[in-house]
Amino acid sequence: MNADSRRQLQVAITCNTKAKNQANSSTVGALLQRKPLADLEPQTIFPNQESTAPLPNLEPPGFLPIQTSQELMPDLDAEFDEPETIQAIAKAIQNAGHKVRVIEADHELPLRLAQDRPDIVFNIAEGLNGRGREAQVPAILSYLGIPYVGSDETTMALTMDKALCKRLLTTYAIPTPRYQLVSRATDFIDESLGWPLIIKPNAEGSSKGISDLSIVGDPLSLQQLLVEKLALYQQQMLVEQYIAGREFTVGILGNGDDQWVFTPMEVIFANPNHQIYSFEVKRDYRRLIEYACPPDLTPDKLLEIEETASVIYSILECRDFARIDFRMDKSGQLYFIEINPLPGLAPDYSDYPMLAEFCGVDYEALIQAVLAAALSRYQLN
Repeated sequence: MNADSRRQLQVAITCNTKAKNQANSSTVGALLQRKPLADLEPQTIFPNQESTAPLPNLEPPGFLPIQTSQELMPDLDAEFDEPETIQAIAKAIQNAGHKVRVIEADHELPLRLAQDRPDIVFNIAEGLNGRGREAQVPAILSYLGIPYVGSDETTMALTMDKALCKRLLTTYAIPTPRYQLVSRATDFIDESLGWPLIIKPNAEGSSKGISDLSIVGDPLSLQQLLVEKLALYQQQMLVEQYIAGREFTVGILGNGDDQWVFTPMEVIFANPNHQIYSFEVKRDYRRLIEYACPPDLTPDKLLEIEETASVIYSILECRDFARIDFRMDKSGQLYFIEINPLPGLAPDYSDYPMLAEFCGVDYEALIQAVLAAALSRYQLN
């Protein structure tokens, strides 16, 4: 359906703009001055289960917080969107024949939405606080009864918590690396996880807190890294079995019978010193990464990845669009790593529009298709 055959809609884009949020985020987190590990009292937690210990502030005992800066946390505002991304989305929606207004997702957002009552909201806001922050704007929109693009608040909150998401998917027999959720650097780690391990903040996106230095091969290195990461990100850490092998990402567009699973895109590390698709690597992807879409896989393996992605999308009740990451070990075993139901949409940078373009869908058409999926779901088209 072309733009001339549908009525003009009032579309609001809700977002967290990087330039407007840098000042607020520049002092988030804390580094800790280290004391001897022998001074720390150990605490046991069980594998693949959340710790039941109280978490007043997640700071290991015997450590003193000091202020951080953007230099200490270069990925601090990684989830926020550049103004150019918001402008590109707005242009695509305007070219579909709609009126667009951009609304910053700050403390005034509920009032603005209640007053403006747009026909639909194209939400790309990551939220500002808490492990369920990606659910904040969808929850407000659901409460106000305003239609919006993307998954609802329940899906957003569930998928932001990596351990909780993995725990649910394992009940559906979706293979995922073994893991343990850690609250203190002195928690005992289940030996059955094996080595090496990779350490990730449990509730972050955009590869925040993850780098090649996140892979550890011995208990002392693990404990030292946990000390640093727990302090810096002020949240529980996911200690996960590291899967050496190939990395794939899959984009999904649409809902129900109109769902389109894009051909998987392989992320190939051009530099052997980098084996993690980290924030730093993504910023220099033209030099450090090669992309293959379709990847060099048998038709059966391609189908396995696509079908697994589709099943995960359905289990988690995602809507309109999402991106799912996998690793495949040397034996060909596929592992779910994580899902992003609010994938980045930066043109010429984010994986979701990149893999869509590999599949013949240009940026403007992709944004319009995501919006069309939501309009169809609400029967607004």
